Amino acid sequence: MKEAEDFLVKKLTERKLAHNLRSLPTVNPNLIDFCSNDYLGFAKSSLLKHKIEAFQQQIGTIENGSGGSRLLSGNRAFTEETESFIAHFHETESALIFNSGYDANLGLLSSLGQRGDTIIYDELIHASLIDGARLSFADRLKFKHNDISDLELKLQKAKGTIYVAIESVYSMDGDIAPLKEIHRICEKYGANLIVDEAHAVGVFGDHGKGLVYQNGLNGKIFACIVTFGKALGCHGAAVLGSHNLRNYLINFARSFIYTTAIPLHGIISIKAAYTLLAEQDQQQALYQRIVLYRKLISTLKWPRTDSLSAIQTLILGNAEKAKNTAVNLQQLGYDVRAILSPTVAIGTERLRICLHSFNTPEEIEGLILKLKTHER
Repeated sequence: MKEAEDFLVKKLTERKLAHNLRSLPTVNPNLIDFCSNDYLGFAKSSLLKHKIEAFQQQIGTIENGSGGSRLLSGNRAFTEETESFIAHFHETESALIFNSGYDANLGLLSSLGQRGDTIIYDELIHASLIDGARLSFADRLKFKHNDISDLELKLQKAKGTIYVAIESVYSMDGDIAPLKEIHRICEKYGANLIVDEAHAVGVFGDHGKGLVYQNGLNGKIFACIVTFGKALGCHGAAVLGSHNLRNYLINFARSFIYTTAIPLHGIISIKAAYTLLAEQDQQQALYQRIVLYRKLISTLKWPRTDSLSAIQTLILGNAEKAKNTAVNLQQLGYDVRAILSPTVAIGTERLRICLHSFNTPEEIEGLILKLKTHER
């Protein structure tokens, strides 16, 4: 036991010396939110709350828990109705709900890749997709971020059934994948494209249908992952695809099979959030905030990624500087967080600034003024 404890202390000390030791922060509700993924304000929305309550009244008595996995006692007719609603919204054949985006990506990739197959993924793909690929039996190759030429080189080396995994909006840079070009090269080599739309759903496309829809690729790619814990303001995720893919995942995706199902009140929240997206245009206020921020931030000298999404970054290039700047901004009333290695590469430590439809122009202007002070 001492040997194991010594190992823990050693690794934690290494992190501390590198200024990237993590701890659990407590959310301060008095700070101006430039941190959360609640892009449309749904997590705080009284309108969404009323819709959830209306669904609950229609259904009647709701149990606290689901009672088991969906293959045993945890499936409900309302859950399958919600999946059909999601599939119709995204104009795809089917949807299968998972307990989280991590579970969806893990279950999808780990169950698909067989011996002799190849999974190719963007070097900046989310950890859940990397972990899913690692748990599969397939060979793994990664290509340079958003680099079509490098992707083609990897496709030329690939064997067996080929899967290409990307994000439509990358969670740490906020930049957008060249979806049409990637789809075109995948078709050329007979590869199956998988797109994680976690940070695009609710933000891009008609009524927030995402970038796959916006690029006219719905129904043309192998699988799409949509998550509910960001712009939709609730929790969970779904894999979109063919009926065959849905049935395959029900039978082979271990993160779906061997877990207790989301309780019904969680499913109601998902259905209510999608209903709200379908009924109203939620995006214009967010777009206005993004345009304003990009205009004001252009005068800062800190390097930044070129993002048209709600995720904006300032590259400080040093863990200690990023942490200290974030703490100082929080003390001034702005909830901005530092992103450190190993989440991002050493030397690219940054401030990750998330914009929301509820951020006022005055709040954005105030944040930029404080950033300019720290840049000096």
